Amino acid sequence: MNEGLRQLLDSQPGLTTCGMAGSVQQAIALVDSTKPDLVITDLTLPGRNGLELIKDLGATHPELPIIVLSMHDELLYAERVLRAGGRGYVSKDSPAERIIEAIHCVLDGEVFASPAVTKHFLQAMVPGRGAAKPSFPLERLTDREIEVFELIGHAKSNHDISCQLGISPRTVDVHRAHIREKLGLEDGSALTRHAIRWVEVGMIGT
Repeated sequence: MNEGLRQLLDSQPGLTTCGMAGSVQQAIALVDSTKPDLVITDLTLPGRNGLELIKDLGATHPELPIIVLSMHDELLYAERVLRAGGRGYVSKDSPAERIIEAIHCVLDGEVFASPAVTKHFLQAMVPGRGAAKPSFPLERLTDREIEVFELIGHAKSNHDISCQLGISPRTVDVHRAHIREKLGLEDGSALTRHAIRWVEVGMIGT
């Protein structure tokens, strides 16, 4: 949470922030000490992924609602957030009114998603009317593979990825191979190019 968002929330009747955390570890400690009614998190966090924070808090605080506020493609991540146990996904470029709406919706026990995400899910449920698949289908990747893909896009080496995710370099190699196979990329250079482009433009592309 940045200071601008904190000021926005503190200006709303009935809403008060109880703290800001800079990492997953700090967030878990803050939740334990302050017992908040709601957690708002990004997906990109130092050291670990926001999806892991959702899963960790879900194991220790299963009744605690969590909203993701992020710049990442919502059609790719909203479903992953809900599957991990989150209760809502809001794009960072959403107007303030949408963010406040999402907070109140989740505090009332409901699930929040944008109209675009809702339409995407509903289309996929209609026989013969499924939503068009993107030409570069990142939805085929697991949550861990998405993490590795994003770190590759940030020009991280296998050693860096290994240290950041707490996995062996060999496991990183396995993830890279699976990502190349699932995305139909011919070699490691193509994987790096596509990962960098995805990180730069913040969208699914070819």
